[in-house]
Amino acid sequence: MTQTNAQLQNRKTAVIARGQGNVYPIYVDHGKNAELWDVEGKRYIDFGTGIAVCNTGHSHPKVVAAVKAQVDKFSHTCVMVNPYEVAVELAEKLTQLAPGDSDKKAIFVSTGAEAVENCVKIARAHTGRRGVIAFNGGFHGRTNLTMALTGKITPYKNLFGPFPGDIFHAPFPIKQHNISVKDSLTALANLFKVDIAPSDVAAIIVEPVQGEGGFYQAPPEFLQALRTLCDDNGIVLIADEIQTGFGRTGKMFSFEHSGVEADLMTMAKGIAGGFPIAAVVGKSVIMDAPLPGGLGGTYGGSPVACAAALAVLDVIEEENLIERANQIGALFNERLTALQAKHSNLISDVRNQGAMIAIELMKGSDAENVDSLQPNVELTQAIIGKAAEYGLILLACGFYGNVIRFLPALTISDDIANEGLTKFEQLFASLV
Repeated sequence: MTQTNAQLQNRKTAVIARGQGNVYPIYVDHGKNAELWDVEGKRYIDFGTGIAVCNTGHSHPKVVAAVKAQVDKFSHTCVMVNPYEVAVELAEKLTQLAPGDSDKKAIFVSTGAEAVENCVKIARAHTGRRGVIAFNGGFHGRTNLTMALTGKITPYKNLFGPFPGDIFHAPFPIKQHNISVKDSLTALANLFKVDIAPSDVAAIIVEPVQGEGGFYQAPPEFLQALRTLCDDNGIVLIADEIQTGFGRTGKMFSFEHSGVEADLMTMAKGIAGGFPIAAVVGKSVIMDAPLPGGLGGTYGGSPVACAAALAVLDVIEEENLIERANQIGALFNERLTALQAKHSNLISDVRNQGAMIAIELMKGSDAENVDSLQPNVELTQAIIGKAAEYGLILLACGFYGNVIRFLPALTISDDIANEGLTKFEQLFASLV
């Protein structure tokens, strides 16, 4: 007999540590494209896609077929022991898709955090240097090193120190927070005078759109300035494309919007439609710096996940999902901007890069005076807490926890998207 959501939540609470919490006490029975159904039969429109993982929707038939075919052959041998063609083919495709004209190579790991850590290892091996610079509000993972790189304490770093040394942070340029590109670059210059010489810096890591930090887009001129800074000082520029990759932002990778070629890139989340695999792709001369055996992992490059990833790449191309991301972004932007016009005292900003969409919620007595506004964390939490009642799956984010992010499947239909947005408007109206 199928148990209820409440019964399953009680079982989960009894055996899974509280640190691995869940946003919704909703237990999924099955999903199709942009919709989920729980064990009680209730339907939800999924605007989270497992945190930008199911870009090709839930259980895309092509991905399912590729996985089944691979499992029928074999599920694991370890790519470092007995490799297989699907891993080679996926590496070939990813190195071709990565922005820029440089010759590139790839490695496979299992998680985004592993990809970030391996970027740091590769950069240090290549440069012989120690320091790594990240940005305030950035999110790079939950391992010890990636927590050190992450620029937000709660909930990611709280209680977990000490962290590795030689990690430094600078402000990320955010217009809404009155931090300009000049401010960020000045802070980097000051960092080089106060804390670490540029000749000691192995890498600078940056998200082209901050994910957990609030969906703030790095201005193109900022990424271009970082490229020049790294070139002038022999520093490796790492693009963290874990949440922004695979068509999400209206390009295959977000760095393409700025015309900048990074030295190393992290890839995960949307890479394989929900199957656990991540990658580092970068310039061959840098990628080959570590010695044989210095990179890898038992499950890195799982043949099942590689097969899924190849199918995902086919779907992105065949269904023109990169352009679809731009269409989805325009649809959401239009509807959410109209909502903002009705509630300008609460919604201070609507922003998107492709289908990476967010609204920022503020409160204050003078909506015309931006400096008087404060992050509306209470409303943000209330929206998330009540979303399931309206048949929605939503996620929050933001340096201050006051941003609602929308990450619909790139395969979502206009009808389902509009239905979900209407539900969101009703949800919003019920709370204000």
